[in-house]
Amino acid sequence: MPEPLDAALTEVRALLLDPALTRAVAAGRRRGRRPTVVRAELRPVALKAGPRLQISTSDGARPYTRNVSPGAEADAAVDALLAEPFGNWHVETAGATLQLRVTKSGEAQVHRAAASRPAAPADGHDRAKEYLLDPGDPIFAEIGGSAAKRRQVDAFLRALAATLPDDLTGRLRVVDLGCGNAYLTFAAHRYLTARGLDVELVGVDVREDQRQRNSELAERLGWADRVSFVAGTIADAVVEPAPDLVLALHACDTATDEALARAVRWNARWILAAPCCHHDLAAQLRARPAPTPYELLTRQGILRERFADVLTDALRAGLLRSHGYRAEVVEFVDSRHTPRNLLIRARRTGTGGGDQQAAEYRQLVDQWQVTPRLATLLADPTGDAVRGDGADGPATAPH
Repeated sequence: MPEPLDAALTEVRALLLDPALTRAVAAGRRRGRRPTVVRAELRPVALKAGPRLQISTSDGARPYTRNVSPGAEADAAVDALLAEPFGNWHVETAGATLQLRVTKSGEAQVHRAAASRPAAPADGHDRAKEYLLDPGDPIFAEIGGSAAKRRQVDAFLRALAATLPDDLTGRLRVVDLGCGNAYLTFAAHRYLTARGLDVELVGVDVREDQRQRNSELAERLGWADRVSFVAGTIADAVVEPAPDLVLALHACDTATDEALARAVRWNARWILAAPCCHHDLAAQLRARPAPTPYELLTRQGILRERFADVLTDALRAGLLRSHGYRAEVVEFVDSRHTPRNLLIRARRTGTGGGDQQAAEYRQLVDQWQVTPRLATLLADPTGDAVRGDGADGPATAPH
């Protein structure tokens, strides 16, 4: 439930000045107001001169760090930061975690939780594993907090962090296509808002019962005004306005192609897709002999399936490049946790991949006599591939 902002900030102040503070981050902005810095981070440090509160701020171009003494100097520095119109505060102490978000109406949406792991020493030695989303965050009480799930959430968030620019500010529209039970959807929203972004997120799943379940969870978390869900197919679900960032995590077989095609048609600025179940090209490879001298690659069923996985994602990346994206295929999460551990990560540049890459793509599909589903989905009525035109997508944030 919303709380009075002044009272919530008073609670934040007490935690920031508490000797048990381990880390705090302020970011984002309130409606109609802009702070003088885009981000502030506070943490205790142990110097030869004694304990200090380290305050690092960034104006979006360069960082500035200073160490203030406990007492009047730290009090004044903290009060100055609390006077800034930040939209979000995330504070961690040895005993508690607090997340504050300022709503459009100027009230405070606050989540509190007990700390789930011991604080790292101030000098940074023997530091516990740093998670991008604290394992003690109350969101895990809703989405499930097993060690395996936390690892997958952290791996996904690190891939997301590596995709978006560090100086990203403002509003970010996100769509998760084929969101399922949406635990990565909710984790993405939590992480992105903690970075200070004004996030509008839509989850799409074909099942109506999933839409109802996920919508109820958004209500319980107090996020229903920013996180919504629709029931529909990846290709046809109504999503307006077009998103800046498209997620498609473990969409089965050609559902990944449908998600990539829709992201391209939206001119989405960023795409993260974790493919699953590459059946389409595997069936095409079974239907015809392999070109010489590659018969050994497809003679054994298990090798043919694995080669189909590699070929499918290589061609997807090539098609994205030809449609104005810088695309790469990276490891999503360690293969010990899931064999489907690749992630297609793409950023829109507005320029095609060039004649050489187009020729490489054409030579590969001609040699293997395959038709990638993504190529079919991106073809216009004349049969020619839809090309990126260099037009910017709808995002308000910079590349």
